[in-house]
Amino acid sequence: MKLRKLLSLKQWSHIFSNTWRYISSPAVSIGDKLLFTIPVLLYWILPDVMPFMPIDDIGVTMLVMGWFVSRMDRKYPALRNGR
Repeated sequence: MKLRKLLSLKQWSHIFSNTWRYISSPAVSIGDKLLFTIPVLLYWILPDVMPFMPIDDIGVTMLVMGWFVSRMDRKYPALRNGR
């Protein structure tokens, strides 16, 4: 993500709303949903696995959310923006 998009409120609004849309959609495969939830949950539960990682739990979650939404937007274009 470019710095301008990283600081854009519109971009983060898109990421937050679409993350929930993709996680709750029956059209998205379980494997794709687990690709987001497993790493995030593991990092929240076991933060000491990466001891020199200077990013907080919410920072890691937001970075993974951005990656997840961009991947799902490409893979499931029919679900993009509530269609």
